[in-house]
Amino acid sequence: MKVLGACPLDCPDACSWVVTVEDGVAVGLRGNKEHPVTRGALCVKVNRYLEQVHSPDRITYPMRRVGRKGEGRFERIGWDEALDEIAARLTGIVDEYGGEAIWPFHGTGSLGYIQGLEGFSGRRFFNVLGSSLHDPTICSISGTLGMKYTLGTSGGMDPEDFAKSELILLWGTNPLTSGHHVWKFIQDSGAHTVAIDPVRSRTAERCDEHLAPLPGTDAALAFGLMHVIVSMGAEDTEFLAEHTVGWDEFRSRIAEFTPDRVAEITGLPQERIVELGERIARTRPTAIRASQGIQRHAGGGMALRALACLPGVTGDWAIPGGGLHYSTTGHFKLNVPELVRFDLLPNPVRTLSQTRIGEGLLETADPPVKALFVIAANPVGSNPDQNRVIEGLSREDLFTVVLEHFPTDTVDYADIVLPATMQPEHLDVLAAYGNMYLVWNEPAVDPPGECLSTTETFRRLARRMNLTESSLYDSDEDLARQLLKGFDVERLRSDGFLKVEPGPVPADKLQFVSARAEMAGHDPLPSYIPPADQGDGLVLISAASHYFLNTTFANNPELRRRAGEPRVTLHPDDAAARDIADGTPVLVSNDRGSFEAVAEVSDRVRPGVAATSKGRWRKLTGGPTPNATVEERDSDFGGGAVFHDNRVRITRQGSRSTAPRPVAISSGTDT
Repeated sequence: MKVLGACPLDCPDACSWVVTVEDGVAVGLRGNKEHPVTRGALCVKVNRYLEQVHSPDRITYPMRRVGRKGEGRFERIGWDEALDEIAARLTGIVDEYGGEAIWPFHGTGSLGYIQGLEGFSGRRFFNVLGSSLHDPTICSISGTLGMKYTLGTSGGMDPEDFAKSELILLWGTNPLTSGHHVWKFIQDSGAHTVAIDPVRSRTAERCDEHLAPLPGTDAALAFGLMHVIVSMGAEDTEFLAEHTVGWDEFRSRIAEFTPDRVAEITGLPQERIVELGERIARTRPTAIRASQGIQRHAGGGMALRALACLPGVTGDWAIPGGGLHYSTTGHFKLNVPELVRFDLLPNPVRTLSQTRIGEGLLETADPPVKALFVIAANPVGSNPDQNRVIEGLSREDLFTVVLEHFPTDTVDYADIVLPATMQPEHLDVLAAYGNMYLVWNEPAVDPPGECLSTTETFRRLARRMNLTESSLYDSDEDLARQLLKGFDVERLRSDGFLKVEPGPVPADKLQFVSARAEMAGHDPLPSYIPPADQGDGLVLISAASHYFLNTTFANNPELRRRAGEPRVTLHPDDAAARDIADGTPVLVSNDRGSFEAVAEVSDRVRPGVAATSKGRWRKLTGGPTPNATVEERDSDFGGGAVFHDNRVRITRQGSRSTAPRPVAISSGTDT
């Protein structure tokens, strides 16, 4: 039997897949050949997804903590016992502190609208209790707001239109590792391709050109390119007059960023900036692809504002194959309000930031966070300031429930662990953020052991707490139909995917001067905000691994083998200055923390930059990971994370220059 489904993971592609089932067991998984973007291919990670589904390490029954937090010691309990304990603890917390003392912490382990982050699965239940709201700031919020301030929408060009481009700038993105299906459309175009990235990534190696600016200087580079275009008189005066607001003011801002000044800011040769600006000026259509890494620094939102302005100066927004793609999410007009039902909240409640979980758990709040539900998330592995996150999760007065598939680093700090279904075992609906397709996931097999879907978990918990709101008991199919009001649900379910037509970009006129940005306290004009961490040392880039997706798959034996040991890459000049040779064990550190790695000396990184990969588990690595060095600090727009605004010292092992801030309890052993 063949069953159509969809990948739920945090990737732009949201691949449509086909599960082969024999005797009730999922025995095969491949990409859906009929899907115009997936085209039958999955990535190196998801090709091993069924190994995860059938893994002997999978959590398949509820557990209660029996050791200290962080030790990872649990006993098996039944669902009745688990629900009774959770219901009693939540009731007591609401009675004493109010509902806001409960924090439902969602992560990007699933981007499903029914089971995952996009629909805040379980949110109706938490609304009835009056729980705090969870703001998912860790991924793309700064860039999304930057796009909205400039374009009136976060939805950019249709990525399939890259096939029509003549020049493509792959700006701070590595699609051959993260969202590889767009590469097919880039190849189809025959366009001249330019990678703009501090690291010569897999993608950069395949491009015609590679420019390596200093991290966090992308807005300055965009201004420098626009300066060259305007100096040549190559701006599209007709588009500017008819489709933009504030051109005269913005032109004055562009004039501030001469190529020599931009060369000083970015660390790029002035002639390379001029050459690329001239190429853009004479090439139509020009398209830009940017992804989330580019906005993970102090000026990340402004960087996307500047990038979105560049196709406005050239008029590329009006040409098929021109414009900017950051995320297509803004084009999907789904009925999320009816799905999430914030109207069930009894009172306005506070919002807690995903990026700042350490602050939310440790600093004085009124009321204090007394219960934490972790859903499709692994904050010990994925959040900034790892040591502070652990300190917060170690609070003995914090009641923590984790819904999970595997004994992650975060599970070790849970009081109750609940076994969650994986994608072939439940119904879900997804919308890609890297293409224009909705995808349907039909359950293909029964879940193992006592695993329950997230939706069923909260239905059962609502019954245990005697909650009377009828919508808490809607079936998964009911939820899907409410979300998809106005769409052909039967066709989507039958075909497995459905294309949504993109809305106009810009939504109205392109806002070089944004009243919305000014009302939010920002410069109404796009600007360049330099990195905030201007300390000594190298700028650390913690990019996506080719073999892990955030911390998903980091426990897969074969993918761990392929990934190899933790490494940090230094330019030969930086390595020589530190007496570090290729293969040297090193300590990467700052005042927040440290992690150990093996040095790789290579000109794949520019001078002044060190590169590593994210996604490893502490317990499997044997110590802290790169996020131990990242500050829990907001970017310019929306409170986004600043993973790439992070300076570190790199020293040979045995010459540690700083000690990480101590934590009360360290991560323990596997369950």
